[in-house]
Amino acid sequence: MPGAQERILRRRINSVKATKKITRAMELIAASRVVRAQQRANAARPYARQITKVIEDLAAGGASVDHPLLREAESVQRVAYVVLSSDRGLAGAYNSSVIRAAERELQANQLEGIDYELITIGRKAEGYFKFRNYRIAAAYDGISDKPTYEDARVIAEQITAMFERGEVHKVILAYTEFISLASQKVAVRTFLPLAPEGTISEAGSAGALAAYEFEPSPEAVLTDLLPRYVEARLFAALLDAAASEHANRQRAMKSATDNADDMIIKLSRQLNRARQDAITTEIMEIVAGAEGLKEDQGDEEDLLLDRLEPIHLFPRHEEDQRHSPPGHV
Repeated sequence: MPGAQERILRRRINSVKATKKITRAMELIAASRVVRAQQRANAARPYARQITKVIEDLAAGGASVDHPLLREAESVQRVAYVVLSSDRGLAGAYNSSVIRAAERELQANQLEGIDYELITIGRKAEGYFKFRNYRIAAAYDGISDKPTYEDARVIAEQITAMFERGEVHKVILAYTEFISLASQKVAVRTFLPLAPEGTISEAGSAGALAAYEFEPSPEAVLTDLLPRYVEARLFAALLDAAASEHANRQRAMKSATDNADDMIIKLSRQLNRARQDAITTEIMEIVAGAEGLKEDQGDEEDLLLDRLEPIHLFPRHEEDQRHSPPGHV
């Protein structure tokens, strides 16, 4: 059935072309969003660096570091995992990479007898862990695409409250760190207790970086700044995750568009072969029909000649002799 095969191939080609339009549009949208997300991430870094520097100067100035957010537990019995994923798919291996990295860390701690609490950000992480019957203490969605500082503040308040109340003894943050448009890597890092680049506990002995006078006191300022530092770190992670999501989606949609082009070329070749086969089949049928008609006409002529009565022909001179008068020579 060459005609049926051609119709099937044409439908497939039209379907792939329609899909290609969608993936191409999503690629362009992701390309525009990743630029804005990268700009937001770069704009938030100076604030994070400055607040880190202030905390370092406070510690160097003699501020006490005996703060609940800095205090390490003698025995870690329960760890909270904050997993940053996306609300939507079609982003390649972005979600699966960070989710599986967090799950490996969680399972490794479980083998050591350490309990867990899960805080998911994004529907993909929530759906993954809920499907596998993990306990989820809190789930946040609708913020992965364009996170705000207020979102980071709300989540950070819950995390710090759990840590300060002793419900968890350690907090681990799993997210995708944005390095460049072509490079992102999964990061699984300790979020609490705080150790801002190892400087708070070491800065006092290293000497102050600058001579500052703090009012009301270095301890009071440090106590007020540490929660802001937690929020800034979480907000920076959210911005990195958002930029990484858009970069991964752009690459995935570009790959899908390229695959659609390859499939269209392949299906078009199959369609051309099917059409050539159909034309060849039709020509052969026409030639065979013509040959059959010729054979039928020849058989009819032979049959007609067989049915005619035989006719006797005499030589002309014998016929003349028969009709000539007697005695005529």
